[in-house]
Amino acid sequence: MSQIELVTLSGHDQQGLISGVMDILANYGANILDIGESVIYSNIILGILVETSDEVDDEKRRQHLKDFVKDKNLSISFSSIDFPKYSQWVKREDSSRFIVTLLARKLSAEHLSKVAEVIYKNGLNIDEVKRLSGPISLEKEIKKENKVCIEFSLTGEVDNSMNFRRNLLQLSRLLGVDLAFQEDNQYRRNRRVVVFDMDSTLIETEVIDELAQLAGVGQSVKNITDKAMKGEIDFEKSLRDRVFLLKDLPLSALEIVAEKLPLTEGADNLVKTLRMLGYKTAIISGGFSFFADKLRNELGIDYVFANRLEILNGKLTGQIVGTIIDGEGKAKLLKEISVQEGLDSEQVIAVGDGANDIAMLSAAGLGVAFRAKPKVIESAEQSISQVSIDSILYLLGIADRHHWST
Repeated sequence: MSQIELVTLSGHDQQGLISGVMDILANYGANILDIGESVIYSNIILGILVETSDEVDDEKRRQHLKDFVKDKNLSISFSSIDFPKYSQWVKREDSSRFIVTLLARKLSAEHLSKVAEVIYKNGLNIDEVKRLSGPISLEKEIKKENKVCIEFSLTGEVDNSMNFRRNLLQLSRLLGVDLAFQEDNQYRRNRRVVVFDMDSTLIETEVIDELAQLAGVGQSVKNITDKAMKGEIDFEKSLRDRVFLLKDLPLSALEIVAEKLPLTEGADNLVKTLRMLGYKTAIISGGFSFFADKLRNELGIDYVFANRLEILNGKLTGQIVGTIIDGEGKAKLLKEISVQEGLDSEQVIAVGDGANDIAMLSAAGLGVAFRAKPKVIESAEQSISQVSIDSILYLLGIADRHHWST
């Protein structure tokens, strides 16, 4: 009958470790049932689950391994595994798999403690913990720009996924971090299109408010905008009312605003990384095409859909040309893009902040509320409020070292 043993090595990482260990195990006819390696601050932990036959001289094999690691100043341990425990582990590997992603500007032990506690109380097991963000700088001038991402790989069955999400949302508010929960399925690894709202998502302003300031109706328009984004009034009516207040604003005012569009922190890195990795990107906005087209050229966006302001004799008429893109219109356009790309809607990610983005976020396989209103956060699958928009890459499992800016 064969024997199962867990071999664990630890110490300073160095070249040739796996090769050397495997050469020794091969000499004793060992089969490898599992292997895992982690390197933290140049220190390695290597675990190997080994199966050997009765005929193998286990003590001789162990001594051979001890001599090898002693020469490299490493530690080694051996643990026998009985077959019932091994069988339980094999069955657990067939359990559902999930990902919890923790995002913050800085990471504390309390963050990890509280997240692990919620995971445990919901009956899930943590199989792996890894850092997707780059090393944390302690230099004062860089420290404030840090962002940290820790990804927990989980196995088990969730009795009530909505309750688990609610627990994570409550914890994120308590700790001042972002927590995302996803099923680790084929769609997570095969999403190909990312759709963005524009105002207060890809850019850090509401364009219509900027135009209103130049037209001298700033407060009137802002009041309507706030109510629309909170879902307190119908979007189409609010947009028509606001645009009417801009009547006779000259085209030159639009050009002034367009030249100064403030990109959201991380937007450039996010879009360029997505393009580099072969994703298609889109803007679906209840804002205006005059500005969305500028972002298309600046960032290399593949699709742009936005409302068109009517301009006559170099001035706004106070009217919108064609059908207004509202919340339901955004969801419909997202589905049209997925069909055109030959994809399932599950393979599309949507990002937005306002009430008119809720339908679009729901239609996507992954909906992300970015620095969003409370109503949007409550309804969205995921939310990001504490860190920059390029942290969406972490939700796709993309580490910093694979970003365009690195």
